[in-house]
Amino acid sequence: MSNQNLAEKVGLSPSACLRRVQDLEKRGVITGYRAQLNPAETGRDYVVYVAVGLAEHSKEAQLGFERAMGRAEEVTECHNIAGAFEYLLRVETADLASYKRFHTDHLGTVPHVRSITSYMVMGSPKDTRS
Repeated sequence: MSNQNLAEKVGLSPSACLRRVQDLEKRGVITGYRAQLNPAETGRDYVVYVAVGLAEHSKEAQLGFERAMGRAEEVTECHNIAGAFEYLLRVETADLASYKRFHTDHLGTVPHVRSITSYMVMGSPKDTRS
């Protein structure tokens, strides 16, 4: 959004709005900006959330898993979580066949992976990620 549009939306002059945005950037509240890509145009519109359980709860096992996910281009998010599983992944591929290849050839071969539970996204009525 342009500074002009933001200023109009929040009811400030463009110069006052710009100063406030720059202050938020300087204080680390705004840490960056991202391009919002059309998944269909990038060939990555098949989205799966994957819960991963590890067989071993050591720092070495966690770091090894995290390194492997860092190298996997299909994994767009990797979160260490509390609960029944150790990790929650957001995986983006072209289609079900591509996800199956990732699941079998990559995720399924990572040491210490005990369980993989896949949740295919059917639709996203709300998505505020940017």
